[in-house]
Amino acid sequence: VQLQAFGGGLVQAGDSLSLSCAASGRTFGNYAMGWFRQAPGKEREFVATISWRGDRKDYADSVKGRFTISRGNANNTLSLLMNNVKPADTAVYYCAVRNRPYVWSGSSTASFFHYWGQGTKLTVSS
Repeated sequence: VQLQAFGGGLVQAGDSLSLSCAASGRTFGNYAMGWFRQAPGKEREFVATISWRGDRKDYADSVKGRFTISRGNANNTLSLLMNNVKPADTAVYYCAVRNRPYVWSGSSTASFFHYWGQGTKLTVSS
């Protein structure tokens, strides 16, 4: 099983960009998926999560209203549309898949995610 995140880079504050994550090795259509991030010198933190059908979403307060999570079960992908990015969004972003299918509770907690991508780095300049 492999999760590959991509789409990061160097952008300016106020810009928009989209991160993507492609899963291979098995399908995750029955699992909640999420994005987490880790800034330099800080612990990994929750960003956004989406249920297996895409009908439930949750966001960290710091990104609510600016980021949108979506998924494509047909092609086993996860996306994060990021609008109006800020320097505080600078971090390595990781996509992840829940440890159990059809479970939503706890989907903002990193320890409940079993599969992790390698991360994609985003740097936002002011």
